[in-house]
Amino acid sequence: MSDDSSAASVPQRGHDAAERILVVDDDPQTRHMVVRYLLENGFQASGARDAREMREALGAIDVDLIVLDVMLPGASGLDLCREVRQRSTIPVIMLTAKGDETDRIVGLEIGADDYLAKPFSLRELLARIKAVLRRRGARPSSVGSTVQSLRFNGWTLDFARRELLSPAGAIVELSTGEYDLLVAFVENPQRVMSRERLLDLSRNRLAAGFDRSIDVQVSRLRSKIEADTGPPMIKTIRGIGYMFTPSVHKP
Repeated sequence: MSDDSSAASVPQRGHDAAERILVVDDDPQTRHMVVRYLLENGFQASGARDAREMREALGAIDVDLIVLDVMLPGASGLDLCREVRQRSTIPVIMLTAKGDETDRIVGLEIGADDYLAKPFSLRELLARIKAVLRRRGARPSSVGSTVQSLRFNGWTLDFARRELLSPAGAIVELSTGEYDLLVAFVENPQRVMSRERLLDLSRNRLAAGFDRSIDVQVSRLRSKIEADTGPPMIKTIRGIGYMFTPSVHKP
């Protein structure tokens, strides 16, 4: 990569324990500004201008989170987010045009963990990065602190490994947001919960301003755990929110 915020800047930090953030944006001013700010706040950070440089960076270093602009030359940020989701669970924060709800909905539908509209505050971006990384690394706060896993309808949610196993024993990939939402459901089975309560429980309060974010995450979770036939596991309670219908128990 040719710009001075490329992956080559990462080793200069010399902090192996610091999270590595990849900033993908074709605007050099934005890219350099974000990379510099993240470096100043204790992260390892590097930049990429387009799909080619992003793929090169992902092949060269272990990345803990991607800040990904929607509007990129060639392959769009949405295309790249979909590509990332097909092979990993690296958290992705999308940068979208101000007020463009369509990009935000599509981004969440294909697996983005959060979004931020341009122009944005660097402090807010930093807060969102920390929140996503904290949710990714955190153990569940209540049930998960004493129980290693829970089962429902043949499925197993492993808190220690942060993995969901299907009734056939296959690992089902979940984004950070989907995992946190499922934890909120299995910790509160057969209870009606409002969207606001689900936002609180899934540690996703930063997304509260976008009230359709929970609906999108629920839709994605349903597509992964519900069969085409049979009663729904996540029931919509019109005008209120959702209810997780299965019985939940220890293995």
